[in-house]
Amino acid sequence: MTDSTSTPPASPALRSWWGWGAAAQALPDAECTALGALVPGSAPTPLPVPDIAHLELPRVRVEPPPALAPLMSAAPEDRAAHTYGKAYRDVVRALNGDLSAAPDQVAHPRTEQDVVDILGWAADEDVAVVPYGAGSSVVGGVEYREDRHRGVVSLDLSRLDRVLEIDRVSRAARIQAGALGPALEAQLRPHGLTLRHFPQSFEFSTLGGWLATRAGGHYATLYTHIDDLVESLRVVTPVGINESLRLPGSGAGPSPDRLFLGSEGTLGVITEAWMRLQDRPRHKASATVLFDDVHAAMDAVRAIAQSGLHPANCRLLDPGEAALAGVARDGESVLVLGVESAHSPVGERLAELVTLARDHGGSPTPTGPGTEDAAAGTWRSAFLRMPYLRDALARMSVVTETFETACTWDRAPDLYEAVRRRLGHVVKEVTGTAGTVNCRFTHVYPDGPAPYFTVIAPGRRGDEVAMWDEIKSEAMRILTDHGATVTHHHAVGRDHRPGYDRQRPEPFAHALRAVKQALDPAGILNPGVLVDPVAAG
Repeated sequence: MTDSTSTPPASPALRSWWGWGAAAQALPDAECTALGALVPGSAPTPLPVPDIAHLELPRVRVEPPPALAPLMSAAPEDRAAHTYGKAYRDVVRALNGDLSAAPDQVAHPRTEQDVVDILGWAADEDVAVVPYGAGSSVVGGVEYREDRHRGVVSLDLSRLDRVLEIDRVSRAARIQAGALGPALEAQLRPHGLTLRHFPQSFEFSTLGGWLATRAGGHYATLYTHIDDLVESLRVVTPVGINESLRLPGSGAGPSPDRLFLGSEGTLGVITEAWMRLQDRPRHKASATVLFDDVHAAMDAVRAIAQSGLHPANCRLLDPGEAALAGVARDGESVLVLGVESAHSPVGERLAELVTLARDHGGSPTPTGPGTEDAAAGTWRSAFLRMPYLRDALARMSVVTETFETACTWDRAPDLYEAVRRRLGHVVKEVTGTAGTVNCRFTHVYPDGPAPYFTVIAPGRRGDEVAMWDEIKSEAMRILTDHGATVTHHHAVGRDHRPGYDRQRPEPFAHALRAVKQALDPAGILNPGVLVDPVAAG
């Protein structure tokens, strides 16, 4: 067991306070206009990005005690940046200068004891605390919407960003919850190790955020959720510190880690975790396969998911999604396959996967030097760039957002068709145009896929949020009607609460409310997420 002496890399590029990712990567006005022109009915000019200095923020209602003052900030820049997550409705409200939900203070704890002290003060003073990793939530997970507390503190854990310990023998590491994806991997790289968890938000999300939301990573099979990589957790609750025992597995009662995985900051603040690591891959290969029939493509993906070959990438793009990503333009569905290994060549495994796809009517793209990598690279570039394009379209008053789910294979074809038909009808009713409803499979399991839908349609300036909310409500109803989950990897937050309340069994809901009362008796932690707030005091 060794202590890590690595120094985290410098802070990432200046983050956008109103939109996704790095501010410098946002599309300029001219490109927004050109992109909007591709959506008939969009606004003629982009919404301007507000200057924080000219925005009106709510007055600060609470001040920290002297002992905590050095950890707190009420600067407009901090408050604005911690008001919302990065969902479409968040971006639109920020662009319109609506910061009515801004926290009173932003706390930057430097140690776990700081977290303990902040929670103690907040409980005594009836101040809500919203844990904040890096703010990439797309479900209202970091936005306070109640009116029950004297004030609100956004608890930003980004200064707790170290890999504290590495156990090379067991291939695990003790990591602080505020470590951003790139900083975490940079500290593991000298040891030849990787956590191998790469969500789309990798650059702009933290380990603690992944754990608190049960995040899904980039890899399509096997270890798809962060849950699978957890060895133990350390969590600060208002009634004490909960630290589970490091174990490769255990049958000793309900798992204490499972209680906090997916708890979204409502039961405690995750400060550290022992995470299972892997050797860094050295062998990689990829291929793309075209299908004329999307349902035949689904059958191929099911065969692959049930084959035990465990591809690292198995993304199925329907015709609309394939065209949007720039990997097909003739109405084909596209399957992007990738395999990797730290120990042995992967060419034969990729060939088996391609054969399975061909057996179900797929046509592999022509082989040749770099052919497969080029196709996969095109998709990956579009995948990483998509949130910035979403923001640009939002500035053009285009309603453009995503939702994701998971269901068993027997339900998948009907769910896909129902979403396209029923939601397409609602999109036309709400926006006046047919718009587009595209789909891709992001993760696949032996018993079912995780479909991820994208909606794009022109909106009316000033009504964009209400229009999307109406579309999203119908989407949640469709998922419920087809026995699908209301979220596969985006978490519940506040936006998915109605669907989550329908999905979970009532006895479990009763138990969760009791746990919330026991661990957070003052009801200060992220009120309104997962369960209704408990009465203060």
